[in-house]
Amino acid sequence: MTDKAWPYPLWIAHRGAGKLAPENTLAAFKLGADHGYRAFECDVKLSSDEQPFLMHDVELDRTTPDQGRAGERSWQELSQLDAGHWHSSEFVGEPIPSLEDVARYVQGHDFALNIEIKPTPGMELRTGQVVGKHVRHLWRDPAQTLPLFSSFSPQALEGARETAPEVPRALLLDQLWVGCVEMALSLQCVALVVEHKLVDAAFVTRTHAAGLRLLCYTVNDSDEVNRLLRLHVDGIITDAVDRFSPDANEFQITRPSALN
Repeated sequence: MTDKAWPYPLWIAHRGAGKLAPENTLAAFKLGADHGYRAFECDVKLSSDEQPFLMHDVELDRTTPDQGRAGERSWQELSQLDAGHWHSSEFVGEPIPSLEDVARYVQGHDFALNIEIKPTPGMELRTGQVVGKHVRHLWRDPAQTLPLFSSFSPQALEGARETAPEVPRALLLDQLWVGCVEMALSLQCVALVVEHKLVDAAFVTRTHAAGLRLLCYTVNDSDEVNRLLRLHVDGIITDAVDRFSPDANEFQITRPSALN
């Protein structure tokens, strides 16, 4: 992927619409789109019968009324769960979407997608392989913008590279460990996605000098947005979809107050 070919917008809505709707649901994607966002981040893992679906946590209890490991349930079971009631009464009955559901939605609106591969522990390589296989099938039209894979797990990214080598990859970092840039390059990544507080001018320079793009998560404070924009980062993942306009010019955001 050349510099001119970078297809992803600067602003990316975290888990669909941040905290304004139940995360990783189609309702969240639709609300994020209502606020003008055209790029979305979501978490994808596998059911016990290897169907990719959207969920962040290993366990079900935070975002559904059920308990236990999500990856130990079949897709038939998972698809029946209420993934909206935990958030608010407005979203009671909102289902867990499959990756296919989300692919259909973003393709129908020409949106970009960042798929964080979020394996159940012990399933890192296999999750990457299966998600890569499904993405290759779902994004068959060459006119469609391919999603960007990301993961904290190098093994998951390796699995995705095996089955979908043409889909761009990014290494997620919540700390800057020795060799992280080199690891990203060995996986033929196109980007790093880094916890925003870790990013300074020197790291931006180092990342860009290595030929990688640099995206930051999860940025909800206006002063921090301005700092990162001045450093020329390539992507900002935010919960604050109601505060930051993705159509704003550089350093012009909708409200000066921070989202705590």
